[in-house]
Amino acid sequence: MSDGPTYGFDTLQIHAGARPDPATGARQTPIYQTTAYVFRDADHAAALFNLQEVGFIYSRLTNPTVAVLQERVATLEGGVGAVCCSSGHAAQIMALFPLMGPGCNVVASTRLYGGTVTQFSQTIKRFGWSAKFVDTDDLEAVKDAIDENTRAVFCESIANPGGYVTDIRALADVADAAGLPLIVDNTSATPYLCRPIEHGATLVVHSTTKYLTGNGTVTGGCIVDSGKFDWSANDKFPSLSEPEPAYHGLKFHETFGPLAFTFHGIAIGLRDLGMTMNPQAAHYTLMGIETLSLRMERHVENARKIAAWLEADDRVDYVTYAGLPSSPYHDRVTAHYPRGAGALFTFAVKGGYDACVKLVNALEIFSHVANLGDARSLIIHSASTTHRQLTPEQQEAAGAGPGVVRVSIGIEDADDLIADLDQALSKASA
Repeated sequence: MSDGPTYGFDTLQIHAGARPDPATGARQTPIYQTTAYVFRDADHAAALFNLQEVGFIYSRLTNPTVAVLQERVATLEGGVGAVCCSSGHAAQIMALFPLMGPGCNVVASTRLYGGTVTQFSQTIKRFGWSAKFVDTDDLEAVKDAIDENTRAVFCESIANPGGYVTDIRALADVADAAGLPLIVDNTSATPYLCRPIEHGATLVVHSTTKYLTGNGTVTGGCIVDSGKFDWSANDKFPSLSEPEPAYHGLKFHETFGPLAFTFHGIAIGLRDLGMTMNPQAAHYTLMGIETLSLRMERHVENARKIAAWLEADDRVDYVTYAGLPSSPYHDRVTAHYPRGAGALFTFAVKGGYDACVKLVNALEIFSHVANLGDARSLIIHSASTTHRQLTPEQQEAAGAGPGVVRVSIGIEDADDLIADLDQALSKASA
C-alpha cells in the first residue's frame, strides 16, 4: 500500500503488503511454491548475494508469499520490518541469535509459556547462553537481575497460561536505562489488542500458529523489528554493529540503519539456522489475518462472559482473567489493553488435579489440545502437559499449578460453551 493515507486496522489487516500479482492480476496473494529464482544476469546475482540489492535468491531466505506476510505483520505491529520463520519457538531463538553470545544471559519473566521456560532454562545452555527468571511486576528485581552480560529482557504481553497482562512501558523503561532491547511475545494479545512497540518494545515475537492464523492449520513464527534501537551505542551487540566476515566486513547497523535487525535475521539467521516458513503456511496465515479484528472482538466478548460465569460458580476456586473487575490487573487492562484482555486464562477447579482431569475428559465442545488461539474453544491441564517438564515451583510461578486448567475461548456461541463447562464441572465435582 502507498505511504499516503493513514489506514485503519481493519483495512491494513486485509491489504498491507499485498498487491495484485503483476504477472496474472490475481487479487489474492499467490502461493509461490518454488525453491529458487532466476537471476537477470551475473551482476544481478552478485548484487543480491552482496546485500547490495533486495530480491529473491532462494526460499530458505526469501519468498514472495512470505514477504507479504512479513510486511503485513510489521505494519499491524507498527514495526519497520519482520522476519517470518517456522514456529514461535524458532522466532524466539532467532530474536536472541544476533544479540547473544557464550556467557550472555537474558532476563525473562517467570510468567511464560512452559515450552519457553524449558527453552530458556535448558536448551539455550547448549549455545552457552542462560536465562534469569524474575517477576516482572517487581521492577527492582528486574534491575537487580541485569548484569554486564545481560543482552535482553523478555516477557509476554498477555502471558500464557494465566492471562496475566504485563506493564510493557514500565519494563521498557528499565531495559532502556540499561541499554538493552525489550523483546515482547505478543502471541496472546495480537496487534489488535496491544502494540508493544508503542509501549517501548524493541522486538515483538509471535507464534503465528495461534490467533494470527486463527484456524489451527499451520505452524509459524515472526519477529517484528521496531527499528528504534541503537545497536551501535555500545559494544554489546557486535553481530549488528561490528564488521561481518561473511559479507566482506559489512556492518549491518551502519549499512541498513533501522532495518539492521531485519536484514540480519534474513541474511544470517535464516541463512544459517534455516528456520524457514513455507509459502503455504504464509498463505494460510495471510487469510487468517484478514479477519483478525472480527475474531478478536468475539474472542474477548466470549471470554468476558464465560470468565464472569466461572467466577460465580461454587465449583471453581478462582479465575485469572484480567478482564474481570475483580482482577488485580483490571486497571492495567483499562490503561494498556483498552480493547480487552484477550481470551486466554486459567481457572482452578475444586478437587485439584483429579477434578481437572475429570473436567477435561467430560467436555464436549471444548477440544483438549496443546494449542491456543483457534476459532474453536480449547482446554488443557497445563501441569500434566505443556508445563509437565517444570518443577512444582516453576509450575506455580507460571500459573500452571496442579489444580488449574487453561482455556482458550473461541468464537462459538458463548451460552453453548457455558453449558458445556457446566455439565463437565458437575461430573468433575461428583
